[in-house]
Amino acid sequence: MNDLPLNPVADEDLVAYIDDELSPQQRASVDAALQQQPQLAARLELLRGSELPFRQAFDSLLVEAPQERLHAMLDNLTPAKPAAPGLSRRRFFAVAASCMLAGVLADRLFLASRTPPPNSRGWRGVVAEYMALYTAQTLENLNPDTDAQNHQLAFVGQHLGLPLDAERVNLPQPQLKRAQILEYDGVPIAQITYLDPQFGPLALCITANAQGTPTRGSEQRLGMNVEFWSTDRHAFMLIGHNPPDELRSLSERLQQRLPT
Repeated sequence: MNDLPLNPVADEDLVAYIDDELSPQQRASVDAALQQQPQLAARLELLRGSELPFRQAFDSLLVEAPQERLHAMLDNLTPAKPAAPGLSRRRFFAVAASCMLAGVLADRLFLASRTPPPNSRGWRGVVAEYMALYTAQTLENLNPDTDAQNHQLAFVGQHLGLPLDAERVNLPQPQLKRAQILEYDGVPIAQITYLDPQFGPLALCITANAQGTPTRGSEQRLGMNVEFWSTDRHAFMLIGHNPPDELRSLSERLQQRLPT
């Protein structure tokens, strides 16, 4: 790693901090940022304590990455901008692959996690840890048209026995970005993601209601606010950094539109 200060501190820098791969100057810079930014300290603890298999996920991406092109990119780096000593060829590929396949990485991490993380309960805890990996950059380049969104939503709805379309799930400010099927412990979970212009990633997640009893409530997980509710057949959660009152209003809008 070079000796330039790390500002702002990215997840890659936090991982290098955890792995003790930073120079003394960089480590001091991260230490100072951690003291001043409670949310950054929480992010560090999440990365340090997460049970998600980051190494295996990056290894699988490395296999799928266009390695010939990445080799050419690395070989063509000019002498004026040499690679940092701590940046190995393999690490370069991992970082490059993660940038190009950010959505795939997030999905692989979730799908590979087959047991609930510590200090969480059930599927909402797993979804919260998954969503904690999202940033605005994860979603900002996803811009499918309405037809593509309806196709995604219809596919997701088929897996859950729940009719879904863009009209039912659109929200006033957060922009609908993607709908996909994930899986936890063999049970499908629909994830419908949005990007709020002010508060960042937001997700509506739906799964079968194993309890069969309608519920409703609010909670916080990993610094995010959650509204959850259920019908006889399905359990829902809306999770993001939106303020509790705003999130409750959005959840009520969705409850009015979604089929029961």
